[in-house]
Amino acid sequence: MDLFTQIKMGVSVKEAAEYYGLEVNRGSMVCCPFHADRTPSMKLNEDYFYCFGCGAHGDVIDLVARLFNLSSYDAAKKLAYDFGIDPDMPPAAAALRKPKYPLAKAFQNETLHCQRILYDYLHLLEHWKMQYAPKTPDDLRAPAETQQSGFGGKRMSSEMSELSPQGGSEGYGACEDVDDRFVEACQMLDYIEDLTDILTFAELEARVKTVDMLQKDGMIDRLEERLKRTEKEVDARDETEIS
Repeated sequence: MDLFTQIKMGVSVKEAAEYYGLEVNRGSMVCCPFHADRTPSMKLNEDYFYCFGCGAHGDVIDLVARLFNLSSYDAAKKLAYDFGIDPDMPPAAAALRKPKYPLAKAFQNETLHCQRILYDYLHLLEHWKMQYAPKTPDDLRAPAETQQSGFGGKRMSSEMSELSPQGGSEGYGACEDVDDRFVEACQMLDYIEDLTDILTFAELEARVKTVDMLQKDGMIDRLEERLKRTEKEVDARDETEIS
């Protein structure tokens, strides 16, 4: 039996939704996390979900893949880890439910919030690294060298300094013509990827420590504000272009 089949046999859509912090009402309806939903419009069946508002649908793996911006395979691995499903166990054992909701509800919600913020920022960085990359070989040379030097340096904006785990970025001083968004992407991408991997796949102890660190040092709050400002800037630019 392959991993996908084991997950679908071992975890219902409703169980996964509740485990990852969605509030399910008596009619097995939830506010859809995939659009601005004020009243529950997503129906959770045993083996699939369907949103009457935006049309989102799929099985338990699709739900988790969309919640955390994962591939189907990574979503299946996450479900296997969170629900204690061993890919090598026999089919009968795979169908047995793990005791429900092994993590405290509050911690589930905190983890989910951190994951969503980190994934949103990660995708923004990936976009910036492609969109604002230097156009000539001469421009590319300095950023390529600085990627090896890690965090800490002379040419980092105040926002980047606050987000960076080491407070700066060595080596970008000579790159005066490089877009700050490209610089930020080069500096932060690997670090944010590491954090998302920890919160998605690491042992419980590591996840607890990471969530605690992100909250205590205020990084998640700063990232959330960063994303909101960026969204407002994009909206303002779009309005200007339309007018």
